[in-house]
Amino acid sequence: MTVERHWWNGVHGPRGRRDVYLRVNGPQWEVQAQTGGASGPTKTHECPSKAAAQILADAWMGGRPEWRELAA
Repeated sequence: MTVERHWWNGVHGPRGRRDVYLRVNGPQWEVQAQTGGASGPTKTHECPSKAAAQILADAWMGGRPEWRELAA
């Protein structure tokens, strides 16, 4: 899987950090949510299209303005 987009909630440290990734491999799309930084637990959901993956990523971020998109 290649990371197409990556967002971060702007919180430093493992207790509050959250990341959301939009990932692709050919026609296969997925959204991954990670808590606590690189070693934290993840939740991954496969999506039928890029549009569906973007909708899910937006939902997981909850529309909060503190989320920042990082370079993929």
